[in-house]
Amino acid sequence: MNQDLSILHLVLNASLVVQLVMLLLLVVSMASWAAIFRKLFALNRVKSLNEAFEREFWSGTSLNQLFAAATQNAREAGPMERIFASGMREYQKLHEKRITDASTLMDGARRAMRASFQRELDVVETNLSFMASVGSVSPYVGLFGTVWGIMHAFTGLASLQTVTLASVAPGIAEALVATALGLFAAIPAVLAYNRFARDIDRIAIKLETFIEEFSNILQRNVGAQSASGH
Repeated sequence: MNQDLSILHLVLNASLVVQLVMLLLLVVSMASWAAIFRKLFALNRVKSLNEAFEREFWSGTSLNQLFAAATQNAREAGPMERIFASGMREYQKLHEKRITDASTLMDGARRAMRASFQRELDVVETNLSFMASVGSVSPYVGLFGTVWGIMHAFTGLASLQTVTLASVAPGIAEALVATALGLFAAIPAVLAYNRFARDIDRIAIKLETFIEEFSNILQRNVGAQSASGH
């Protein structure tokens, strides 16, 4: 009895539809785990790059030196460094055009940084919707496989004269494996989604705070240049 109800035996003897559901859930689960590990490494890299640039930014290095380093290191730079570079680039372009109006300079730099912020956030949020979909849909796919399997099992029992627990148990057990696989795919995806969504919110808040702080520094530079010009 134990051998007949082993997981492998149940899967191999399930109906074709239930087997397809199990295969789909297994593939989705593997894709979800791959996305989870990729996102985990990516977010850790983003955090470390942001922290390294923030330390450099507040270490007293001049803005021009930071901008030169960010331009040379564009591919390996983190989101915060790229946002800084976009703001500085726009600020310098406007300054080269002899624009001295403080509001125009600041609006241009802020718009450039906000646009860069949105691009960086889109990249950081990659695969997050996939995890949400896996977490919400997988249990229902597994439930569909279970319902189909139970229907198939009871249809097969209709021709029997006497129905015992031994004749019903294998069919129901086969069907319940689909629900188990659905939960196996969904639970890690939901936990990972909640963790990553919280981490991304913290990254976004940190980037927005940096944009405001850097804007204040640019504002003071514009004011100092205006005062020296007069």
